Amino acid sequence: MIQKGREFIIGRIRSIRFALLGAWYLITTEHAFIVHSLFSLFLIFLGFFMNLTIQEWLFQILAIGLVLVAEALNTVLEKIADFIHPSYHQKIGIIKDLSAGAVFFATLISFIILLVIYLPKFISLYL
Repeated sequence: MIQKGREFIIGRIRSIRFALLGAWYLITTEHAFIVHSLFSLFLIFLGFFMNLTIQEWLFQILAIGLVLVAEALNTVLEKIADFIHPSYHQKIGIIKDLSAGAVFFATLISFIILLVIYLPKFISLYL
């Protein structure tokens, strides 16, 4: 019984290690993810500068997370598609376009959320 509990804990530690390796790979090698990450850092600094409320922080964090997760899943799908069919194939191209479209919608929704948060703040600065 104790051995099974220990194996469970070791398995979870390995899972965390693999997740961190995947995150590191995304952050250090995937250009679109790097751009989204840098913009996310900018938004975090902007949030401190603009004194966001708790609710605004929550929505901003959700918006950032939505885009980063969508971009990560898009990367995964593209890597799988390239592995399955390394040369160009029309159906693989459509699949990749659909996945990129999901990132577009996540980014669009996040942009709208950020407009709702920041537009009133910028307007009040200049009025």
